[in-house]
Amino acid sequence: MTARETAVAVAHPNIALIKYWGKRDERLVLPFTDSLSMTLDVFPTTTAVRLAPDAATDHVVMDGAPAEGEVLRRATTFLDLVREHAGRRERAVVDTRNTVPVGAGLASSAGGFAALALAAAHVYGLPGDAEQLSRLARRGSGSAARSVFGGFVVWHAGDPDAPYPDRASYAEPVADARLDAALVAVVLEEGPKPVSSREAMRRTVATSPLYRDWVTDSRADLARMYTALRDGDMTAAGTITERNALAMHAAMEAARPAVRYRTTATDAVLGHVRRLRAEGVGAWATMDAGPNVKVLCAPADAQRIADRMREVTDARVVVAHRGPGARLRQVTA
Repeated sequence: MTARETAVAVAHPNIALIKYWGKRDERLVLPFTDSLSMTLDVFPTTTAVRLAPDAATDHVVMDGAPAEGEVLRRATTFLDLVREHAGRRERAVVDTRNTVPVGAGLASSAGGFAALALAAAHVYGLPGDAEQLSRLARRGSGSAARSVFGGFVVWHAGDPDAPYPDRASYAEPVADARLDAALVAVVLEEGPKPVSSREAMRRTVATSPLYRDWVTDSRADLARMYTALRDGDMTAAGTITERNALAMHAAMEAARPAVRYRTTATDAVLGHVRRLRAEGVGAWATMDAGPNVKVLCAPADAQRIADRMREVTDARVVVAHRGPGARLRQVTA
């Protein structure tokens, strides 16, 4: 692939039904367990990358303002990785526009780094297929490996004893999934969470007495989830999803010091989800590293669930369905 001067890419966040939590290798972003997610059709991130051969440093703009601190560090470190792979030295100008709250547990980094990986790979002339792009995106943010693809996606942790562990860890679509699903996002808080996902993972892995059991159970949950997706079994998929998420949060809360993302509002929404099930509505909750709740359901039930959530909370409620993988919107030579 030849180098391009400008590329614009769009990618969407994904929500894990079987969670990724904890890295066995932080530099390569290799997880302890496989994970499985659904890419959404809402909250896209659009990222433009332009080569700047005369610049001394990268220039990164996030939602109209110059990026600073950890956001800038992560973006420039990722661009350094792309340049290393491409054998190039030119700096770049990056302009990212989010429609998802950043750092609130709504997978903003998944769509963000998937879009950055795709656009940067094109401007720097990196060859490769979607599997290789997934490996690259993983180095920016683990869950970004999954946002390269649409629909249901599995991220393989890879064999830790493989001669090249980096090559063994990538995402791919679950090709034979027959489940038709929707997801209702209850956005309780849109600001950054008090403890970053990276710090929360480290603390959970290092200190939680529940973490090893969660890893073991998560591997079993994944096998059951494959069956549920292939059978189109929403009840099984929802039950597994909710159990996996709540067990992950229990492991976090058992860390020392505890990592607690759940708030009073979170617990209230979880209670409403349980009441919906008691009324015969198929609704199952999941949560990432943040207070916000997502409700997995059949598409036919999504609006009813969203209406109920709007009745019982002042939170923003968004209905999502299965969305597309990362894609180039524009390339300019």
